[in-house]
Amino acid sequence: MLTRRMFVACGAMAGLGACASPEPTPVAAPAPVIPPLPAFYQAIPDEPYPVPAVPEGILKPHLWRQEVANLWPQHARGTIVVDPDDALLYFVESPETATRYGVSVGAAGFAWNGTARLQFRREWPIWKVPATMIARKPELAPYSVAKGGMPPGPGNPMGARALYLFQNGVDTLYRIHGDADPRELGRPVSSGCIRMLNQDAIHLYDRALHGASVIVLPSLKRSGVDTVY
Repeated sequence: MLTRRMFVACGAMAGLGACASPEPTPVAAPAPVIPPLPAFYQAIPDEPYPVPAVPEGILKPHLWRQEVANLWPQHARGTIVVDPDDALLYFVESPETATRYGVSVGAAGFAWNGTARLQFRREWPIWKVPATMIARKPELAPYSVAKGGMPPGPGNPMGARALYLFQNGVDTLYRIHGDADPRELGRPVSSGCIRMLNQDAIHLYDRALHGASVIVLPSLKRSGVDTVY
């Protein structure tokens, strides 16, 4: 039988239970909001091969092409500085300013550093696969130097533009080139040298100066050499 005393006691216990702190419910961190891309990352319609727009919602703003303070005012206009650890490339505009680009860095980008010379540039370059790479990936033999390489266009990993770096008159096999996957920008990838978005590679190509210095900073994350494009 439920007496008045029992009813009061149960009510008090219920009140205590209501005041107790509930177990916290885990709350997922909100996804970062990436603002709309600048217009210069839209598709480029007047190239020999398609240059599609960079997809929205992927590329973080610090990797966008932008004007920044020049950290190397002692270097001449046209000097290119590559920071492989931060995955950023700088083009010196003046003692005060530089244009900064986000890039992706392959193993070769961590394995080589120093000062090179921009020997030449190519629009929609042919990819001539080095013999050392063919030894690891025999399926690429049809694109060897002896066989003329891979024709330009979609599927060619060199993309829309390439800059070729020499040191003491010798090809370093180190390239700055297009066709970067925007999802890979800002972080290491499995192969390649320095990759840029095609839109940025075209922009850099148009500004680059023949014979300019290209300074690749030493990496604190250096790894072994992999594929060189």
